[in-house]
Amino acid sequence: MTIPVDQLSDPAVRAFVTALNAHDRQALSEALAPGATMSDDGSDRDLQQWLDREVFSSNGAMEVESEADDGLTLVADYRNDTWGAMRTTWAFTVDGGKVSRFETGQA
Repeated sequence: MTIPVDQLSDPAVRAFVTALNAHDRQALSEALAPGATMSDDGSDRDLQQWLDREVFSSNGAMEVESEADDGLTLVADYRNDTWGAMRTTWAFTVDGGKVSRFETGQA
């Protein structure tokens, strides 16, 4: 069972997931705080390079299975053309209504 994106609890996380699934660079940029950072499987990555590789050039999308921590932690099926589908966790830090950091990795 999945949670519809428009029902995610945290507005900043909802904006991030909506933009990611729509492959909307501008909306995703607007969902992120200036200087936002991220990590993948415990290693910090260059955010724009990661988004280009894992989302935009490979048709990345997530279906959210569950949320915790008032919507700041998600478990989702993430799929893209490079890796196929995998169960992932996402932990978001939100400052001023924007995502300032997210950490993702296999669940």
